[in-house]
Amino acid sequence: MQEEDIYSELSSIRNLMERSSKFISLSGLSGIMAGIYALIGAIAGYKIVYNQHGGLQYRSSYISQPEVLWQLAFIAALVLVFSLVTGIWLTIRQARKKGEKFWNPVSRRLLVNMTIPLTTGGLFILILLIRGDYGIIASACLIFYGLALIAASHYTLSDVKWLGFCEIALGLMAALFPGYGIVFWTIGFSILHILYGSIMHFKYNQ
Repeated sequence: MQEEDIYSELSSIRNLMERSSKFISLSGLSGIMAGIYALIGAIAGYKIVYNQHGGLQYRSSYISQPEVLWQLAFIAALVLVFSLVTGIWLTIRQARKKGEKFWNPVSRRLLVNMTIPLTTGGLFILILLIRGDYGIIASACLIFYGLALIAASHYTLSDVKWLGFCEIALGLMAALFPGYGIVFWTIGFSILHILYGSIMHFKYNQ
């Protein structure tokens, strides 16, 4: 057997092992679109909270205004729904292009490992809301999301892990500067997603 054939055989074996242990059909475009949705949501949220006040100072009063809370909740729900639907659709399309099944044992393990930190984070944020500790909600969102990405990275592309580290770092910074939570939230969920999605798209989805 020639050397080129050996390398080809080893490469095929490595790809087969990777496909059986990791879900590698994530779509970079889904990250880009999620970032765009988050940016639109952040702009809308800023206008609702700060439009009459300007700047980025910490405002605790808006949390007691039911109409503002409902508007922010509606925006957050829209961003989440659009991101999930777009992400699932693009990932399914990417999996079909690679001849893989979207729902398999690996993707199930990925989902479980990502859901645990996200659920914990969601409950923690709910506790913060009940207690009135609004200043670190943006920080908690970023930190628990970063932990979820790192947990999921064991079952998908390693690039996801580095996005998780960046989200955690931003979350810790947001805790130091609670008055600028919307800035860190926008960087983490919008700018980083767009950057990450672009890298993933040109690296893996071409």
